[in-house]
Amino acid sequence: MTEPTPAQITDILRQVRDADGSTILDHAALDTTMLRDGTLHVALATDRAAAGRIQPLLPAAEQALRALPGVSAASVILTAHRPASAPAPAPGGGHRPLNLGGPGSRPTQGPILPEVRTVIAVASGKGGVGKSTTAVNLAVGLGMEGLRVGLLDADIHGPSLPRMMGLHQPPQIREGRMAPLEAWGIRAMSIGLLVDERQAMIWRGPMVMGALGQLLGDVEWGALDVLVVDMPPGTGDAQLTLAQKVSLAGAVIVSTPQDIALLDARRGIAMFEKMNVPVLGVVENMSYFCCPNCGHRTDLFGHGGARSEADALGVPFLGEIPLLADIRASADAGAPIVISAPDSPAGQAYRALAHTVAATVRRATASGRA
Repeated sequence: MTEPTPAQITDILRQVRDADGSTILDHAALDTTMLRDGTLHVALATDRAAAGRIQPLLPAAEQALRALPGVSAASVILTAHRPASAPAPAPGGGHRPLNLGGPGSRPTQGPILPEVRTVIAVASGKGGVGKSTTAVNLAVGLGMEGLRVGLLDADIHGPSLPRMMGLHQPPQIREGRMAPLEAWGIRAMSIGLLVDERQAMIWRGPMVMGALGQLLGDVEWGALDVLVVDMPPGTGDAQLTLAQKVSLAGAVIVSTPQDIALLDARRGIAMFEKMNVPVLGVVENMSYFCCPNCGHRTDLFGHGGARSEADALGVPFLGEIPLLADIRASADAGAPIVISAPDSPAGQAYRALAHTVAATVRRATASGRA
């Protein structure tokens, strides 16, 4: 079945009016759409002032969208996306060539991230614990909390952000600077948007660090409340480079419940503490498995290990994320589960995580630390 076009969706939304005769699209813009298993997911970009006016119209909009061919159900959400600011001209008015990680890569000129109020790292001591999935859903969830959000995929060797966010086109380059792509209410950038996904990034440390520095400084991020950085696994050069180049407001550590993963999570916490970066807390991913047929809960990897480790180390425990096939399917489909299934156990867990972190971001911003 052919997916409805943005023009068809726009036409439907313009028919939904409030008591004053205004349509939803008089106060919001169509951001992202996706049809999955007969359910049409629509994200509308708006601001806080208009959100309260639009919210009562969402049930009528969802009902109207079900009239589109191939659509059996519809879900409409509001995001806090704002348009990116105009790119700043290069010093002297010239064009600055990009040289991501290649030989002769130069330091970024000028202050890095001048309009970004808070930078948060999502990290893990080892790979395979769901760190990138957590980073993507956290970032989109923060956008749903009303914050202006950017997401940087700092895993140069294994970039996964383009697939998880449903992004395929390369970024535009204006005045020698890249414009981040926009999806699901946030701005995103990854080295994976600049190279073929089948290409192996066989780069040595200095090249990787040069690429990371330019993804930070040669991208026109614009005004953001928070930039979420999906760190590569481990405790190495990328983490040190990030801490040296920007002022990290905190780090979220992702682990699974079993002892071997917790050993690596402990190293990650120790690394950030040595760099004087606050650890915002620990997330236990793959915490338990719920059978989709009978609902029986099984602790495949044990349970509660991350909570105990957080208590022992004196850092907050931020919650449990279940192991569900829908999380994998939504990532493969390019729609974070906070969008595709917000009321599912995983969607609710990620939304709760985003709500907690959003409160931390707002406190940091209010106190002037960020």
